[in-house]
Amino acid sequence: MPPSRPTPPAPDPAPPDAVRASRLTVHRGHRTVLDDLAFTVPTGRVTGLLGPSGCGKSTLMRAVVGTQRAVTGELTVLGAPAGTPALRPRVGYVTQAPSVYDDLSVRQNLAYFAAVLDPGRRAARRRTAAVDAALEAVDLTRHSEARAGALSGGQRSRVSLAVALLGSPELLVLDEPTVGLDPVLRRELWALFHRLARENGTSLLISSHVMDEAERCDHLLLLREGTLLAAGSPGELRTRTTTDSVEAAFLALVDTAAQEDR
Repeated sequence: MPPSRPTPPAPDPAPPDAVRASRLTVHRGHRTVLDDLAFTVPTGRVTGLLGPSGCGKSTLMRAVVGTQRAVTGELTVLGAPAGTPALRPRVGYVTQAPSVYDDLSVRQNLAYFAAVLDPGRRAARRRTAAVDAALEAVDLTRHSEARAGALSGGQRSRVSLAVALLGSPELLVLDEPTVGLDPVLRRELWALFHRLARENGTSLLISSHVMDEAERCDHLLLLREGTLLAAGSPGELRTRTTTDSVEAAFLALVDTAAQEDR
């Protein structure tokens, strides 16, 4: 009787989604800002939230990080309900407006927020290492002693991103982080986003109204007037609409939705 072969190990199960939403709705007065959304943000991938200005992208991001009021439906982040206090050190959030103190230097800004995240004298070396790593990640080491208020708009945006990176968040939520930046810096930031996903396993949700940035994402959520038009990889959306770009796919989906509403 031949010897039995060992049973091969089962493949590792896919990690749970970083964000999962079902029936997500947000009302502002009598207006519905987000209407019955259902979507996921995959773990360890770069997910783009694409759509024109005013379509609800910022509202959705605030719901994910737990700062949006009047949210109904189900929304889980890293396995817990959105807004749960325990999620605060696990989620990094960068708003459209840079959140820095203009009268402090770049390093002083980061040192302040690092002390909030990791207080106590015993953590001093750990905080210094975290600040140095964040400065290097966003290419601001040589500007570390400059006053934040004297920096360019793009540099101030990078300071906000560095603050979000201090705690090595599992989920990074970035609201239009590349708006107004020159092409070279935009390319460098997108390279950083993919490096964080690839090397650290960070999940990123990045909003933009610039359709050419959609091609840089692993996964896309296309939003229009508070409704989700489609979700999938850029290739899947191009195939689905038989188009050659995500912008063309978006427009095709808009036309299809308009016809269905008639």
